[in-house]
Amino acid sequence: MSLRSALVAATAISLAPALPVMAQDLTLESTESLVSGPMQMTDQERRDFRAEVRAYLLDNPEVIMEAVNILETRKQEAQVQADVALVAANLDILHDDGFSFVGGNPDGDITVVEFMDYRCTFCRRAFPEVEELVNADGNIRFVVKEFPILGPQSDLSARFALAVQALYGDAAYKDVHDALVQLQTDATPETLARLAQGFDLDPARIEAGMDTPDVDRILASNRALADTLRISGTPTFVIGGRMVRGYVQLEQMQQIVAEERESAG
Repeated sequence: MSLRSALVAATAISLAPALPVMAQDLTLESTESLVSGPMQMTDQERRDFRAEVRAYLLDNPEVIMEAVNILETRKQEAQVQADVALVAANLDILHDDGFSFVGGNPDGDITVVEFMDYRCTFCRRAFPEVEELVNADGNIRFVVKEFPILGPQSDLSARFALAVQALYGDAAYKDVHDALVQLQTDATPETLARLAQGFDLDPARIEAGMDTPDVDRILASNRALADTLRISGTPTFVIGGRMVRGYVQLEQMQQIVAEERESAG
């Protein structure tokens, strides 16, 4: 390849992220940096060079996509590394904040944390797969972070679950949690009262406990932690030291658990 051809190829790749602008103005000043310094060009040579860049891009559009894909991969890798650092800095409160429900094996070698919303479609889709992950593995510690972000029904459901936990303990919370995730009707005071009665719980006591300072504090703490971790959607998982943003299938979660175990050594 000639020196000029090599420069054309290099320029095409380096300018790929600016394709929309390039399509409008192919006299980009960014090409100046490639031809300045020791390789000074005349004005005519510069015009010729730019024309070659344009011709190369038009003849080889796959180079643009290759560069864009590389850029996207690098962004994703940077996000993963940033998430690892965020998790490491907040591991204690993620694993043991003193109020979040802990299920599965409390002494498990891997902790899975889920930020969830009862009205979230993808939380509901993930629910049976998370249950299978935890129960089939037998050595996973599972932590639930109530994170109602989808409106009043979400907030009502989370407060109901937390009031049940405070009044009746973790076993009752787990029953109610599972029922709320699978609830097929709107979450209203009447619906929740019937749900409580189905578990032989006192609806009036639960209703009175839903707006206590403790429940307010828990929800505020979870929101603050989510903000710190830059979590804006549900479900979001922390599996070992890895953040998983969004729904993933059971097989993917199992693979991540296996990788986290291996890295922990």
